[in-house]
Amino acid sequence: MTDAPQTPQPTPVPDRATPVGAARARWVWTAPEVWTERMLTALEQGVRGGRWYTLMDKVYAVPTLRAAFARVKANHGAAGVDHVTVAMYEARLDANLATLSAALRDGTYRPQAIRRHWIPKGPRERRPLGIPTVRDRVVQTALRLVVEPIFDVTFAPHSYGFRPGRGAKDALRRVDALLRAGYLYVVDADLQAYFDTIPHAPLRARVASKVSDSRVLTLIDAFLQQPIFEGVAQWTVDEGTPQGAVISPLLANLYLDPLDHVMAAAGFEMVRYADDFVVLCRTAEEAQQALAIVHRWTEAAGLRLHPEKTHLVHLQQPGGFDFLGYHFERRYRLPRKKSLAKLKDAVRQKTRRTHGHSLAVIIADLNPILRGWFEYFKHCRWTAFVPIDAWVRMRLRCILRRRLGKRGRGIRTAHHRWPRRFFTAHGLFSLTHAHAAVRQSFAR
Repeated sequence: MTDAPQTPQPTPVPDRATPVGAARARWVWTAPEVWTERMLTALEQGVRGGRWYTLMDKVYAVPTLRAAFARVKANHGAAGVDHVTVAMYEARLDANLATLSAALRDGTYRPQAIRRHWIPKGPRERRPLGIPTVRDRVVQTALRLVVEPIFDVTFAPHSYGFRPGRGAKDALRRVDALLRAGYLYVVDADLQAYFDTIPHAPLRARVASKVSDSRVLTLIDAFLQQPIFEGVAQWTVDEGTPQGAVISPLLANLYLDPLDHVMAAAGFEMVRYADDFVVLCRTAEEAQQALAIVHRWTEAAGLRLHPEKTHLVHLQQPGGFDFLGYHFERRYRLPRKKSLAKLKDAVRQKTRRTHGHSLAVIIADLNPILRGWFEYFKHCRWTAFVPIDAWVRMRLRCILRRRLGKRGRGIRTAHHRWPRRFFTAHGLFSLTHAHAAVRQSFAR
């Protein structure tokens, strides 16, 4: 007679330890309120069975919730369905955090409905944005502070979106390096409504593969099943994770992580930023193979590739591809059309012909927009900036003409009356001049 199999004992998360040392230096972005030196060492070396058990006490700890609120406050988000603003929540912060901690500890916490808000996605498209209450954002942030390192430690190097210490510019630099190295065949993939179509059951399974604390899993389930509130309608979704929820980017990255590793194991150069990714190849045959793998994986994962936006591209042929706001074609990098349209919409808001402030005030209000846009797109070809500068000056000339009682653009006369040097003297930021200065600094 054989002995009955022994149930493995859970591996508890180590208690707090001195938050200094080698592991802390390597994981400087983690919250010291949660991740101690001992925990970080366990993170790197691996825990028994590969799963973390005792985590919920870290989520409801008041220091964790306080650190979470600080991040929520820094994001300046809007109020949710309860109309409680960040300032209102902060006015009774100690009491609110104590109540919230107790509710999480005794299991009575329930997230409220998510307020749905629509934001423009393009000329004719809109994207749904979910706005949780401040209270729920604090809990989601605390949850993320606790579990994010557990998942991030095994995320693929070519995943750049919504990860600490990484960003869009890192992804763009990687794409540029691969293009320069001769990877000219590109799989330009588009996941159709990705955040809204992530299947819940396999997503839960991927969370549970590393987290065994049942209360944390129940909390994540509660966030996935939050009701959506829009107007007078309210409903609950059975798939997807709301865009706008604090925990959504982490869960979205987690669901696509297996695809990252499949592509890497097959030897393909993939660059992914959240649900936006490209695969760069040396030959057309490799690109076709890569697209076939992506197609099979997404189909098995319950996702859909957009039939019109997913295609193969040869960089030396007309058409090119868009990635993270840039348009890549032949040897050039340009702002994509949507990026230009967004900039112009922002400039139009600041340069209405009926604007009542002085030119100096208008330019001072306009310059931060131009500087911010240039900082992201400064690696574009110089020809991209000349027409934008001219268009901005045209908008300002229209304001000045209106104040003289004249209509229209007055293209010929306005250019002579208010030439380029006029606006330079008034401090208008020039994309063209800024680009020239950047090129000179690179040359040095």
